[in-house]
This record gives sequence, C-alpha cells and structure tokens, in this order.
Amino acid sequence: MAFASTASAAGVGACLITKTDTNPFFVKMKEGATAKAKELGVDLKTYAGKIDGDSESQVAAIESCIADGAKGILITASDTKGIVPTVKKARDAGLLVIALDTPLDPIDAADATFATDNLEAGKLIGAWAAATLGDKAKDAKIGFLDLTPSQPTVDVLRDQGFMMGYGIDVKDPNKIGDEDDPRIVGHDVTNGNEEGGRKAMENLLQKDNTINVIHTINEPAAVGAYQALKAVGLEKQVLIVSVDGGCPGVKSVTEGVIGATSQQYPLQMAALGIEAIAAFAKDGTKPKPTEGKNFFDTGVNLVTDKPANGVKSIDTKEGLAKCWG
Repeated sequence: MAFASTASAAGVGACLITKTDTNPFFVKMKEGATAKAKELGVDLKTYAGKIDGDSESQVAAIESCIADGAKGILITASDTKGIVPTVKKARDAGLLVIALDTPLDPIDAADATFATDNLEAGKLIGAWAAATLGDKAKDAKIGFLDLTPSQPTVDVLRDQGFMMGYGIDVKDPNKIGDEDDPRIVGHDVTNGNEEGGRKAMENLLQKDNTINVIHTINEPAAVGAYQALKAVGLEKQVLIVSVDGGCPGVKSVTEGVIGATSQQYPLQMAALGIEAIAAFAKDGTKPKPTEGKNFFDTGVNLVTDKPANGVKSIDTKEGLAKCWG
C-alpha cells in the first residue's frame, strides 16, 4: 500500500516520536521513516523519550512539532492516555497524527493507527504455549513480565491476548491484573529492557519458584528473564514466549532461550506513516484502517522452530529473513 507519489512531498515537515532511541524496534522504525522521508523529500525530525515511560519528553516533542509547522506526527506513545490532550492540540493545529505500534487510549484520539495486531500477537504465543504444554497446560504456573505501571495499550493487548490464546478468563480485557485464574503467579513490569526483565523475573520467582511459563512484553525483557532463570539453574523448566521478531530475538528462538515470538514489522509501519503524511499534505487525504479493524494492520507472524498443532507459524530461517535490528 502506498499513500504518496515521490514528487508530492518536497518541503513537507514531519516528526517521528518514539519511546526511546535505543530499543532496536525503534531504531528500525527510525530507519524506515528516514529512508522513506529521503525518498519523498520530506523534512523529517526525530525525537525520543529518555526511557520507556518518559511521557514528558514526548509532550515536549509534540509542542516542538507544532511550533515548527510540521504537517504530521508519527508517535509511539509511552503514556497512551496521558498524551491524548497534547495530541488533540496538534490535531487542532491541523497536523495529521498517526500512532505507530501503540494505539492511543482511546484509539480515535489519533487520526490513524499503523500497528501490529497486538491482541493477535498475544493470542498466537498464548495458543502456542498451551498447545506445546498439552495436558500440562491446565496445571501450569504462569508469570507475566509486562511493560510499565501505566498499562499502555500495547501492554494490555499483548498480555490479555496471551491469556485468550492460552485459555484464561481475562475478566476485563482492558485491564491487567484482575484475573483470578489460580495458574497465574503474578505480573511485574520490565520497562521493556533486559535489566527490567531480570529483576521482574527474580521478583516472580520469589513468589513461586515452580513457574514454568513466562509471557514477556518484548524480547529484551525475555532475555533478562532467561538470565535470571539461568542464574538459579531454572532455565530449562520455563517456557518463555515474547513479541517483537527482532533479529536478536529470533536468534534467541534459534538458541532455545525463547520458545516462540510474534514477529512485527516496524520499518513498514514508519515508512507507510511518512507516505500518509505526504499524502495528507498534498490534498488532505487521511489513511483508512484495514477492513474490519479500527487500525491499519501491518501484519504479524509467529516464529518458532517447534511448531504446535493448530497454531500457524514460520520457522527461524524465515523469521531471520524478515527480522529487524
């Protein structure tokens, strides 16, 4: 899908605002936006939070984009509710605002969302974990390594999607932590990085060292969890699943650190976002969602070398051919 012709965007200003500029997912997103902006002649400025969860820096970035006269903003919001008033200010000023990867809360607070179907990504790894365990799934001890205490939409969708895929009653699907399934040991937050994953895993092990399934918000958190498990000799008893599909993450699947991961495509999200801003600047056209969904779905594949019955997947060879970072 393309939104703009090459000749239509010279002089158009656009902003890319990511959660951080160190996570490989956002590095690849920036790479995709930069390449497409160069191709179309778009003047792209990029901003990022200091850490995952740093909403103040993102608010300041939006203010700068408005002041600079940009035509559009691509944003992966750290605080999907808290950022909404500032996003409204940008839209009121005539900018096109597209949420990348992480939907705002509510989703229509942005003009459009280009994202992985994060609920489906969660369902895939949940279904895979349940199918892989077979009869043992009903007696599993499950831990959740989530993102941040503010429960951004991407965190909720993956967490709740995992439960749906696994066969757990999620209660309120818009909230993490209200479930009463006895198989759930607990939830902890990781800030989406290795150190956070390690600490969160240590915390859950203190609650129950018989945990044998771990859902992780992303692959850096999964690697941190594995390090914590390995430090106490428990790495072989736990099935770790994740979401991202970055090249290091897919290699972790190859090495058996992660059992399966749902692969998403950040470069495409950002490139399409730049095209959409260029098209909007040209004639006011706004992007439309994928039919039957309230966002533009950029695709997801489950990557594993241990396929499970009834769960569609690709192997790590194909995953490495499609990976990023």
